[in-house]
Amino acid sequence: MKRIMILLLCAALTLSLCACGGGSKEGGSTEEKAVLRVGMECDYAPFNWTQTQETDRSVPITSGGYADGYDVQIAKLIAEGLGMELEIVKIEWDGLTLALQSGEIDAIIAGMSPTEERKLTIDFTDPYYESELVIVVRADGPYVNAQSLEDFTGAKITGQLNTFHYTVIDQIPGVVKEVALETFPAMIVALQSGKIDGYVSERPGAVSAKEANPELTFVEFAEGMGFVASPEDVAVAVGLKQGSDLTEKINAILAGIDAETRQKMMDEAVANQPLSN
Repeated sequence: MKRIMILLLCAALTLSLCACGGGSKEGGSTEEKAVLRVGMECDYAPFNWTQTQETDRSVPITSGGYADGYDVQIAKLIAEGLGMELEIVKIEWDGLTLALQSGEIDAIIAGMSPTEERKLTIDFTDPYYESELVIVVRADGPYVNAQSLEDFTGAKITGQLNTFHYTVIDQIPGVVKEVALETFPAMIVALQSGKIDGYVSERPGAVSAKEANPELTFVEFAEGMGFVASPEDVAVAVGLKQGSDLTEKINAILAGIDAETRQKMMDEAVANQPLSN
């Protein structure tokens, strides 16, 4: 009888421990998780990049190396606010949404805009940065003094694959819309080699490209002279699974980061990117 009672107590204890173990992935819940897994390209300075050396700002990447940038610093604040350990998962841009939906990651913090199309499959927090669209060109090229979209008539322009940056190229009259490229480094190389005349970017990315490559610059447009885009298109937000219980919690954390602090963080990201030092 004593042996039976001991076995029953052990079984009950085992069931109790299992019930208290790791959080469920259903609905994007990470309530009981110790780790917040954040996906990003780690190849989109100044929002995110990969570096070989560890610093007091960087976070290890699960596949090797270290990540830094504006997105990484935002992710650190979010993880701290949630009381969780941050884990950076390096994923190609096209694979981020699928990785989120499959449960490979818990959040996308990758300079992603909360477009209406993306909202059909995933949820977004409030924006954590807002920018404007520019065109990156060669500093010695024929379009350096352009002031309007019309000035890019006949220009060979591209943008990143599967982004709204690529779709707005159609707003340029008479443009030669080149094939979309997968990464911003690939577009920089294409521009340097003369294969394209420019590419569409958000302003922070253009500043970063200019800092790292002195032969490049970018064209900003006065109001009414540039691209037409919705507020969601020029903002970036955290992507989450639909119905995630993290949305309100992360929004509360983001609300505590004022505009001045966010801009300071972006300025520091531009200054700290590896190729600008």
